Amino acid sequence: MPYNPVETHYTRTDLGEVILAALKAAGKDLDQLTPDDLAPVDEFHGGQRPATIRLAELVSFAGTERVLDVGSGLGGPSRYLAWRYGCRVSGVDLTAEFVRVAEMLTGLTGLVDKVDSRQGDALDLPFEEQSFDVVWSQNAAMNIANRERFYGEMRRVLKPGGKLALQEVAAGPGGPPHFPVQWAQTPIISFLYSQQETRAKLEMTGFRVLVGRIPQQRHRHRRWRGRAAPSAHRRCWVHI
Repeated sequence: MPYNPVETHYTRTDLGEVILAALKAAGKDLDQLTPDDLAPVDEFHGGQRPATIRLAELVSFAGTERVLDVGSGLGGPSRYLAWRYGCRVSGVDLTAEFVRVAEMLTGLTGLVDKVDSRQGDALDLPFEEQSFDVVWSQNAAMNIANRERFYGEMRRVLKPGGKLALQEVAAGPGGPPHFPVQWAQTPIISFLYSQQETRAKLEMTGFRVLVGRIPQQRHRHRRWRGRAAPSAHRRCWVHI
């Protein structure tokens, strides 16, 4: 893929080796790793594993769903959903190094039959229309300016009656963030929207927001939950 400042921000070429060394130092058996062993390092979104659990509970997985994880990073949530619920999960991320490490960790946890990862652009998802029962994304949107296209691609690949589950960082009343922050060194790749703006853009795209709430945390996140109704609408659950 051509140069992208977002990918550059997240890339560390020795990331896999650093993670394996840390796991060994923590006394983990690399031949018998579980998603729980990896949770401290492969779920670096806000709230980490507890946030993943809360969002999954909103979705109410049956275990038969085909799930797309957009902005899947190192694959932590993808592996958790496959391991905990039995879902088949595909992850897509802009950062090639994240995808490489995600594939390595999925192999070490024995979940290659349930989880796959690929490099791709969230604004041009490499999947056919109506391919997934659930589209899932945690803390990816803050690097994306074109939210209409972002949410539109999610809606395109969702089946009618499907669900969208999001965890996002929202703009709060205190003004813009002080850089650097976790997702950006400078404002060039940081695009935060308020709760109201986020909901409006989701609804403009054709989603029906069913749940949206803010937990009591220092940073403003919001979980949203929704679904694709049999008509043109999709339902959405969001956490900002």
